[in-house]
Amino acid sequence: MEKRYLRNENMLSREENLSLRDKKVVVVGCGGLGGHIIEQLARLGVGYITAIDGDVFDETNLNRQLLSSIENLGSPKAYAARDHVKKINPDVKVSGIYDFLDETNAEIYLSGHDVICDALDNMSSRLLLQKYANKLGIPMVYGAIAGWYGQVTTIFPGDNILGSIYQGGSNKGIEQELGNPSFTPALVASIEVSEVLKILTGKGELLRNRFLMINTLDQEYEIFTI
Repeated sequence: MEKRYLRNENMLSREENLSLRDKKVVVVGCGGLGGHIIEQLARLGVGYITAIDGDVFDETNLNRQLLSSIENLGSPKAYAARDHVKKINPDVKVSGIYDFLDETNAEIYLSGHDVICDALDNMSSRLLLQKYANKLGIPMVYGAIAGWYGQVTTIFPGDNILGSIYQGGSNKGIEQELGNPSFTPALVASIEVSEVLKILTGKGELLRNRFLMINTLDQEYEIFTI
């Protein structure tokens, strides 16, 4: 085991660490949440990461998106994710897909992965993601952010959790009103990655059929059973 993973061995066994090299995780969205998720997965040593996003960076991303910089404004986020991982862990194979997920490509892009990680920002895309996660039999970790607040849950095939959460309302989330600072995406992304790691290693208790609500303004963290 290379020295880069030695600190991981304090919480995972050597065998668990080695097993991550064969795991495949797809992250849909490479912005505020996605950038942090992708970096953390790479530092853990997850062997294969697919980063999907059809958007490019603009100036409004600079306040919170890990992968954004003055130099890459106007560049595809998916390619920035790929290039970023090469700098921090070249052992990880990253496929950067510069495209938006839709009905014509979802099954193709998502197939073959061990976990699907949601880093999207709208209801319709998340419901599409859950639909194909269910169809393909792949567990999915959901995360959402808005201002001081965040949400995380883990969805296994057949759970249909997002159908319960998103009942009507606007396609865009409340972040349109509350904004997004730098710290909320990092926090929620970290919790999502911990859920991904638990799925990949079979350790711990998942947030399956449980919904974590995060309020950093008052530092309140509540879990609701769904």
